[in-house]
Formats: sequence, structure tokens, C-alpha cells
Amino acid sequence: MPELPEVETARCLIADQALHRLIVDVDDSDTFVCRPHSPGELRDALTGRTLTAAHRRGKAMWLQTSGVGDSPVPGPDLGIHLGMSGRIMVTSKDGQAVEGGGPRRRDAQPRKAEWDRFTLTFADGGSLVLFDKRRLGRVQLNPDIDALGPDAATVTPAEFRDLITKGSTAVKARLLDQSKIAGVGNLLADEILWKAKVSPLTRTGSLQRKDADHLHRALKAAVDSATAKGGGAYR
Repeated sequence: MPELPEVETARCLIADQALHRLIVDVDDSDTFVCRPHSPGELRDALTGRTLTAAHRRGKAMWLQTSGVGDSPVPGPDLGIHLGMSGRIMVTSKDGQAVEGGGPRRRDAQPRKAEWDRFTLTFADGGSLVLFDKRRLGRVQLNPDIDALGPDAATVTPAEFRDLITKGSTAVKARLLDQSKIAGVGNLLADEILWKAKVSPLTRTGSLQRKDADHLHRALKAAVDSATAKGGGAYR
């Protein structure tokens, strides 16, 4: 499942290769991935604009868009969540495709067009595609990023201590709670707890300051290592 490191590779790919390319068409026909928007709503909102910046908090990405034509008024943010197995594919004007996101695995099945759940087509002939065989990704305008906690890659020691030591839930459950700390999934949580030598069943309220600091250092080490490797490899 894509966690913070994998989503960061997708964000970097978009930032490097998809910004400032004029959007001339949008395939938003998958009503489940594009909910609550009706078919054509995303197309109408995005056609004639460009992507101007790519951001991430935890596992969520959002892309800023330009005004239409010479308008200085920016467009809506485009939120993209990779779900359990989504990947971003960006194709250049000469047809070269690059992927980023969830781990790429060998698949005996021939690729099917319907697995391309959302597509931006650029004026230069290239595209940005959300490829998601399991159909668990999500695309929506102006996503509620404020519902997420601080990003796991940038949360400070003090913020982390405050978030990880309150209440009486199991520490692994707290690490997985995206409203508290955004970006940690099952693999990262296990790696963090293993590095810090803390049982996943330890109650958050019983953690001492030294335990919280060990966990924060383990969090930073696990995230930095996985991000440097492009995701998909945690040890």
C-alpha cells in the first residue's frame, strides 16, 4: 500500500514533469474514483488550466492550478489519493512514460484501459494518469487537508511527544491515525516500533518522554530511508 515515501515519489514526479502543461481534456468518467463529482465536473473545472505546484501531507497530494487564459485568479486544488495500489503515470510529449507511487509489481494480466481511472491530457500530447487496478484511489477538487495531522516527515519532536503520549490507545493504532500523524501506514509503523524497541500494544498514556523521543527518531530514520529508496523498501 502506498505510504508517505511512495506518495512522495509520485508528488516529485508530478512536480518535475507535469507542471505548466496546458490541460486540454480530462477523463473523469469513473464515478467511484471521482466521487462526489459527476462525470464532466472535473473536466469543466480543469480544462484550460495548468498545474502550478504539487504538494503532499501524509498520503494525500493536492495540485494547485492556474487561472484560465490570462486570468490571475487561480483554479481549484486537485486532490489525488493513491488508495491501496494507485500509481501516477506522466507521459511526455514524445511519448515517454514515467511512473511513481505504489510499488510496481509484475502482473500476468495484460494491462486494461479501464485501470486508468483518471486522466489529464496536455496540449503537447502527453498526459497524467492515475492507474489503479483495485479502484481504491480518489480524485476530488479542494480536498480537506486540514483534517490530517502534521506530516510524518516534518513533525517536530515536541509535536510528536504531544500526539503520541495522550490517551490510552495502543501506540501502533496512534501511529496509524492519520488525523494525528499523517503518512504512516502498516509497514512504516512496524518499522518504527521495531527500531524503537516498543511493543505495538503499549498504551500511549504509559509512554515516557524517552520512549516518545526514541519513537520520533525511529520515525525520522524510517521515513528518510524509505524516501531515499523511492519507497517500497523499509529496511
